[in-house]
Amino acid sequence: MGRTRVLVVDGHRIFAEALATALAAEPDVDVGAAGSAAAAERALERAVGEHRPYDVVLVDVDLGVAPVPPPRGPAALPAPRRAPHPPGAQQPLSDGIALVARIRRAHPQVRAVLLAAADDPQRAARALQAGANGWVARESSLGALMTVVRGVRRDETHLPPALLTGVVRELTSARRDRSESERLVAALTPREEEVLRCMVAGLGRQAVAERLFLSPHTVRTHMQNVLGKLGVHSTLAAVAVARRAGIAPLEPPGPPAAPVPAPATAPVPPPTVASAAGPGPG
Repeated sequence: MGRTRVLVVDGHRIFAEALATALAAEPDVDVGAAGSAAAAERALERAVGEHRPYDVVLVDVDLGVAPVPPPRGPAALPAPRRAPHPPGAQQPLSDGIALVARIRRAHPQVRAVLLAAADDPQRAARALQAGANGWVARESSLGALMTVVRGVRRDETHLPPALLTGVVRELTSARRDRSESERLVAALTPREEEVLRCMVAGLGRQAVAERLFLSPHTVRTHMQNVLGKLGVHSTLAAVAVARRAGIAPLEPPGPPAAPVPAPATAPVPPPTVASAAGPGPG
């Protein structure tokens, strides 16, 4: 399998470099470190340009979340701590899971492992949906981490045993929600689904009317029918159902086609006396 190139991505730069140094002691590992999502994406692009792409990225799941200030006074350097994440709260867009999703889209060959301070089935399920291949506790031993790194490079998926039941439950729930949303959307007429796609695109009633060449009153009726069939009471809730069902926003109209010029024709000369008289004898 050859040497494994690993990129460590952690907002706590000292931790990223320390982990990279520890991994570099492995005889078959080359390691880099990045202190932000932007730096990681630049490093991945640069490695591809140099024909030395990374095989695995180790990403802090809390990347972009403000760290908790350490206590005052002399003490040994602790592992970086993060502000606690309230269960069910919205994740910041710059977190490690969002970075993994971007990496997997831009570099599908790269395997991703998230480093987490705590087991969280909901976030671990989100990570797998984003394309992650593993979830590892930050306090794991170097040997355990390398087992995961080598495993994901062989296309294995690694989760702590304590997380398996919760992750399966989360993924099952997500599939059930999607199936129910798809069933609700399937009850819409083609015109109502078109209106829903406009709603997903963020268009208001007047904009939908102009887009679909309908009257605002007709659009209002369609929107009310959409809300009723989806069993919701607001546009935001309807959009949430649509997104769970995989409904894409209506694409903006393209530029108008340029008029096709009429083909040029040669001017017809006026008839001459000879042509008007017809062919002569013999």
